[in-house]
Amino acid sequence: MTNPFENEGGTYVVLMNSEGQYSLWPAFLDVPSGWTPVFEEASRSDCIQYINSNWRDLRPNSLKPAIGVHGGEE
Repeated sequence: MTNPFENEGGTYVVLMNSEGQYSLWPAFLDVPSGWTPVFEEASRSDCIQYINSNWRDLRPNSLKPAIGVHGGEE
């Protein structure tokens, strides 16, 4: 059986949680609690392109105030 998270021919959505983290998610699966769709059904490559274009700061939202805007740099 093909891994649904790595199926190049599959249809996916992009999810985001309250920490500002993104996830590539197979469209046929229920959205898990705590996650919200931010990019509707599309090809795997289109969803990955969306994530790469929009997820600029990989730090969780809850850590950003502690380390500052520039990652702790003065």
